[in-house]
Amino acid sequence: MKINYLLRLYEQGFRDFSKSNLSGEDLSRILLISVNLKDSNLMGINLNHAFLTNSNLSGASLNWANLSCAKLSNARLEKADLTKANLQGAFMVRSRLLQAKLSGANLSHTNLRKANLWAANLCGASLHRVNLRNSNLTDVNFNWANLNEARLSCARLYRSSFYEANLSNTFLKQADLTQANLMNANLSKARLSGSNLSLTNLSGANLRGARLCNVNLCGANLTGADFSDASLESANLTGAILKNTNFSNANLSGAILENTNVDDALFNDTVLPRSLGDHAISLFCAPSRTSFRTMIFV
Repeated sequence: MKINYLLRLYEQGFRDFSKSNLSGEDLSRILLISVNLKDSNLMGINLNHAFLTNSNLSGASLNWANLSCAKLSNARLEKADLTKANLQGAFMVRSRLLQAKLSGANLSHTNLRKANLWAANLCGASLHRVNLRNSNLTDVNFNWANLNEARLSCARLYRSSFYEANLSNTFLKQADLTQANLMNANLSKARLSGSNLSLTNLSGANLRGARLCNVNLCGANLTGADFSDASLESANLTGAILKNTNFSNANLSGAILENTNVDDALFNDTVLPRSLGDHAISLFCAPSRTSFRTMIFV
């Protein structure tokens, strides 16, 4: 479809452009509010600074498309293919990207607050400083993605996967990460206070200097994780696996450590809850090779 013809139809009130072929076209800064581009071929299209609010792009092919700084609030992109697309700085509040393909895409500084990305594929995507607060990220694939300084507070991340992802300095306060896979993820200096990480796989994860006050880690797998210098005040670690976990210089005051597996864990210069008292030796040492030095009870 020719662009001039599309714009003429739009000015006449026509809004259904489904299954159109606009591959490689330049529609930068165009105004197309509430249009239907479902199942269209938009590969390589330039929609830089375009206005597509309330539009339907479900099932569209947007591979390598340029959507930087585009306005896509309340847009529908269910099952759209946005592989390696550029969405940097896009405004996508309350957009719907269920099962969308976003592997390798650039979403740095994108605003996706209250968006729905259920079961989307963001493997290897760049999400530096992305805003995903209050978003539905259930079953999302974030493997190898870069979420450095991302804002994910109050997000629903149930069963999502972050294998070897970079989540350093992220804001994850009061997020739901139940049964999430964070194996070998980098969460150094992340802010996770008040979040639910029950039954989460954090084996091999880096949480150095992270803030985890009042976090729920019940039944979590923390094997080989590094919590050195982390704040875990009043955290619940009931039933957690702490094998080879490093809590050196960490603060666990007020934490619950009932029925935990602490084989070979490190508690060097660690602040532990006063409730453990004389029971600490039997809890942490026998018969494992748990290491502790200068434990402080508060």
